[in-house]
Amino acid sequence: MEYFGYLAAVIIGLSLGLIGGGGSILTIPILVYLFKIDPKLATSYSLFIVGITALSGCFSHYQIGNLKIKSALYFAVPSVFSILVIREVIILKIPNILFTINDFPVTKSFLIMIIFAVLMIAASFSMISKTITQTQVLHTNYWQLSAIGAVVGIITGFLGAGGGFLIIPALLFFANLPMKQAVGTSLLIIFINSAIGFLGDLYIHTPINYTFLASISSMAFIGMLIGTRLSKKIDGYRLKPIFGWFILIMGIYIIVKELFLRS
Repeated sequence: MEYFGYLAAVIIGLSLGLIGGGGSILTIPILVYLFKIDPKLATSYSLFIVGITALSGCFSHYQIGNLKIKSALYFAVPSVFSILVIREVIILKIPNILFTINDFPVTKSFLIMIIFAVLMIAASFSMISKTITQTQVLHTNYWQLSAIGAVVGIITGFLGAGGGFLIIPALLFFANLPMKQAVGTSLLIIFINSAIGFLGDLYIHTPINYTFLASISSMAFIGMLIGTRLSKKIDGYRLKPIFGWFILIMGIYIIVKELFLRS
């Protein structure tokens, strides 16, 4: 299964390079089901893998003028605050076993995977619908951009996902960015969010296997290079519905596995 995991890691980077998001939502299932990593630890690993991969993509987009630093900071600052509150305060207070239903223990890990699956299904519908179109506005709405950043920070903090599927629409609608600039700016935001979340986990002494992280991140980096190059030739809008169907299937699989196929 690990061989499939390394191949899937390439898809993480490929998605980030092509559409500025989506790859992070794959990382948790890959780590949990293909590498058998505990979901809580997988959220920490996901932050590292996604963050370092997004950083590599930032350089390419910066060189071609696709990074809008001001919009990224208005989004990232409240997002980082939410991440720190969730990961350093709230998650630590959640017990490993929340409650029991008919001898079925609802654990913290189970809750993370179910919420993640619901998030994946919701994200898939937004990708499949093909309804994201950029509206013409007169100025950037930085207050709304910051508010959405805070929401994405909650998601990133709890689930270890970069929230790119929310960041892209926010940058299109509220920062008035063209698609390619939204992709590049999204990568910068994902890097900032992921880096802060991961460093916070180091502070609370989360055990980290850096050799494993380096191997997965290197595969994702290869995917990022491929995706960034392809993004110059392929319209990201055309890829979103295809990726959306893939995410939908994975989300349904996680729910079925966690509810009915638990070993």
